[in-house]
Amino acid sequence: MRTFFPSESCKESQLNALNPQSWLQVERGKVSKLSSNSNSNSSSSSSSFRSYSSIESLIKVPEPPILPFYKPVDYVEVLAQIHEELELCPPQEQSNLYLLQFQVFRGLGEVKLMRRSLRAAWQKANSVHEKLVFAAWLKYEKQGEDHISDLLSSCGKCAQEFGPVDVLAQFPVDGEASTHQTISMGGNKMSRNVSFKIEDEKIVCDRQKISSLSAPFDAMLNGCFSESLSEDIDLSKNNISASGMKEINEFSKTGSLGEVPPHLLLEILAFANKFCCEKLKDACDRKLASLVSSRDDAVELMEYALEENCRVLAASCLQVFLEDLPNCLNDNRVVELFKHADREQRSIMVGPGSFSLYCLLSEVAMNIDPQSDKTACFLERLVEFSENDRQRLLASHQLGCLRLLRKEYDEAKRLFEEALTAGHIYSVAGLARLDYIKGHKVWSYEKLSSVINSVIPLGWMYQERSLYCEDDKKWEDLEKASELDPTLTYPYMYRAATLMRKNNSQAALAEINRVLGFKLALDCLELRFCFYLTLEDYKSAICDVQAILTLCPDYRMLEGRVAASQLRTLVREHVENWTTADCWLQLYDRWSSVDDIGSLSVIYQMLESDEAKGVLYFRQSLLLLRLNCPEAAMRSLQLARQHASSEHEKLVYEGWILYDTGHCEEGLRKAEESIKIERSFEAFFLKAYALADSSQDPSCSSTVVSLLEDALKCRSDRLRKGQALNNLGSVYVDCAKLELAADCYINALKIRHTRAHQGLARVHFLKNDKAGAYEEMTKLIEKARNNASAYEKRSEYCDRELTKTDLEMVTQLDPLRVYPYRYRAAVLMDSHKEKEAIAELSKAIAFKADLHLLHLRAAFHEHTGNVMGALRDCRAALSVDPNHQEMLELHSRVNSHEP
Repeated sequence: MRTFFPSESCKESQLNALNPQSWLQVERGKVSKLSSNSNSNSSSSSSSFRSYSSIESLIKVPEPPILPFYKPVDYVEVLAQIHEELELCPPQEQSNLYLLQFQVFRGLGEVKLMRRSLRAAWQKANSVHEKLVFAAWLKYEKQGEDHISDLLSSCGKCAQEFGPVDVLAQFPVDGEASTHQTISMGGNKMSRNVSFKIEDEKIVCDRQKISSLSAPFDAMLNGCFSESLSEDIDLSKNNISASGMKEINEFSKTGSLGEVPPHLLLEILAFANKFCCEKLKDACDRKLASLVSSRDDAVELMEYALEENCRVLAASCLQVFLEDLPNCLNDNRVVELFKHADREQRSIMVGPGSFSLYCLLSEVAMNIDPQSDKTACFLERLVEFSENDRQRLLASHQLGCLRLLRKEYDEAKRLFEEALTAGHIYSVAGLARLDYIKGHKVWSYEKLSSVINSVIPLGWMYQERSLYCEDDKKWEDLEKASELDPTLTYPYMYRAATLMRKNNSQAALAEINRVLGFKLALDCLELRFCFYLTLEDYKSAICDVQAILTLCPDYRMLEGRVAASQLRTLVREHVENWTTADCWLQLYDRWSSVDDIGSLSVIYQMLESDEAKGVLYFRQSLLLLRLNCPEAAMRSLQLARQHASSEHEKLVYEGWILYDTGHCEEGLRKAEESIKIERSFEAFFLKAYALADSSQDPSCSSTVVSLLEDALKCRSDRLRKGQALNNLGSVYVDCAKLELAADCYINALKIRHTRAHQGLARVHFLKNDKAGAYEEMTKLIEKARNNASAYEKRSEYCDRELTKTDLEMVTQLDPLRVYPYRYRAAVLMDSHKEKEAIAELSKAIAFKADLHLLHLRAAFHEHTGNVMGALRDCRAALSVDPNHQEMLELHSRVNSHEP
C-alpha cells in the first residue's frame, strides 16, 4: 500500500535512551515512496507432475556467479575520490567520472543512483558524441516507459528530456574556406570565366568564384600552372559528373547547396575532399546528415562518413544506431561497423567518447547474450580503449567474466590478473574459480583467505571461500557472509537446501523465509516453491509460483528447463479451485494479515476470471510497491490503465502512473479530470494523496480531509476504505485532532485494516499513554506476517532495554532497515563508545549506500577529530545526493578544517 505520509519512523521519535536523539537529529529525511513464448520450449504439458518430485532434481542451488560489475573493497573511498576529482578536474573529464560513479552504483545494485549518475554524465558531456552516448544509455535504461512520455505530452508537458539531439547545431559551421584569399598573377591575362569539360559537356564557371573554394583550385586557376592560362580545363578523370559540377558552380556563387539528390551529394563530397574545398565539404556533410532517417541510411552513409572524414554525418548516423538500441545490435552491418572501426575512424565516429560508447555497447550486448561473439568483441575493444587503471580494471574484469562463461580459461585468467593488478580485488573470485575448475581447490581457498586477511573483509569474500571448503567450515563462512552482507542470497539458499536434504523441512523453510522477509528474490521464491513441492504442500507451492509469474511472466524454473507457467498448470491439478467469492475472502485474509506475497498470488488467480481487471491490476501495483518492486508495480499500473472499464477509471490510473514517476502536479490534474466525469472513491483518494504530497501549505489539511471524506462516501470495497480511514487518521494526527484520528483508526480496524494499529498507537502515545501505544503495536506484530516495521515502531514506546530488543528483532527480520543501526550507534556514542558507534554504522554501510548512515558517521568522525574520515564520508554522501543541504553544510564545515 502506498504510504500516504512519511512513515512514523521518519518523524521525531521519543526514544527512552541516554540521549540518542542528539545524534539522530543529524538526519531525518523523508522516506521515498518508491524505496526504488515460454510454452514453446517447455516440456509437454502432459508430462507427469511426479517426474519433478525428486529432492535432488528439485533442490539445486547453483554456485553464485562472478558478476561483471565494478565492486571495490571500499566503495565509500572510491565515491569520495570521484567526488573530489569532480571538484578539481577540467570539464572534459567530468562525464567519464560520472560514468565510473555509475559503475560503482551498479555494483551496489542502486538503480536510482545509477540513473542519476548517467544523467549527470549526459549533462556534463563535453562533446556531441558523448551527449549522444549518454542520452541513448538513459533511454535504454528507461525502456518500456514510453507510456509515461505519452501521458506527459497529454498534459502539455514536454517529456523528451533525452530526445534526439540536433547534431547540426552542435557542430560549428566550417568557415575556413570563406576567408581564403585568391592569388593575383599580375603578369598573366586571365579570362574571367573558365570552362570545365566533363565528358561531352562544358560547365562555364566564374574563375575567381571557383578559386575561392580552396587553395588547390586557387593555385591551379591563378597560379603558375598551365590551367591558369586556359579557358577550357578537362575534369573528366576526377570522378565528378556534369550535374555535380553544375552544383559546385552554383555553390561557388551562392555559398549554399540547393535540393541536391543524395547520390550527387556523395559525389560532390568526394570531389570536395579531393580538392580540399572545406566549406563545400562542410555543406555536403551537413546536407547528408539531415537526410539520415533510418538504420539503412545510417549504415550506408556511415561508411562514406568514415571514408571522407565527415564528422557531422558520422554523428547523425551514430545517433540513429544508438536511438535504436538494443535492436540495432541484431543487425550484423551495424555490429561490423562498430567492431572494425580503427583509431582514425573512431575519432570521426565518436570523437573522444570511445570508452563510453563501447561501455554502452558492451552493456547492451551482455544483456542480450553474455557469451556471444559480439559481446566479446565489444569488450575487447573496451579493454583496448581504456585510458586509466579504473577503466582498465572494469573492462578486463568484464571480459574475464565472459571468457569464464565461454570456458576460455587461460584468457580468463590473464584478464582477471590484469584487473587484480589494476586494483580490482573482486577479480580474485574469478581466479579462485579457475583454480577450482583446474582441480586446485586448496589454491582457491588460500587466495580468498589471503584477501580476507589483507583487507577489511566483505560478505562476498566469505561466500566465495565457502565454495572451497566443507561441512562446518563451509557453514561458518556462509554465516559470516550473511552477517557481513545480508543481501547475498546464496548463503540462505545453501543453508535452506542443506536443511531440506536432512529432512529438517521446518528449519529449511524458516531459513529461506528469512531472506524473503526483506528481499523478494525470484531464485529464493523458486527454491521455496520446490520445497513445497517436495512436501506436497501444493497450496503454498501455487502461491509462490503465482507470485513469481506476477513479478516475471516469462520466468523459467529448474535451471531454465521449464516455464514457470507450465509448473503452475501442473500444480493447479492438485489444488481446489476457488470461486470469485472464495478469492475475495482469501484476499481479505491475506491483506489484513499483511501477507503481501499471498495477496499477490490471490490477485494473480483472480485475474484469470471475468473480474474487472483494471481494479485488480491496480491492487497488484499497490502490493508490488509495498514489496519494493517499483518496475513490476509500474507494469501492473500500465495494465490497469489498459484494462480500465471506463474513461474516469483510466484517468485515475494515469494519475497514479504520473504521480509514481515524480510528476505530482500532472497526477493531480488527472484526478480532477476523472472527478469531472464521475465522483469516485479512487479519484478523490488520488487527489487527496497528490495534494498532500505537493502542497507545502499547512492549511491544505482541511482540503485533504474533505477529499478523503468525499472518497469514503463513494462506493468501494473494504480494503480501500480501510486505507482511506487510515490516511484520514494520519491527517487528523498532524492537525492534533486526536479524538477524530482515533475514531478513524478504530473504524479502519473494524474492517480489518490491520495497519491502523500503528496510527492508533501514535494517538495513545500523544495522549501520554505509552503503555497503550506499546500494547497497540504488539497487536500489530501478532497479526502481521511481515512485521519488521511494526517492531521498529514499537521500539519508540518502551524503555531502553526493550527498545534495544525490538530493534535487534528488526535487524533480524529486515537487515536493510537503517534506523536500528543509527539508533544503536547513537546510544553507543552517548556512552562515549566512539569506536563501537562508528563500527555499528560501518557494518550497515558496507552493504547499503545510505545517505543517513554516511551523514551520521561523518558527524561522528567530526566529533572525534577525524577530519579525513569525516571528509571522506561527506564526499561519498554527496555522491548519493549532491543537493542535500545538511550534508553540504557539514561538508563545508569539515572541508575548512582539512590540513
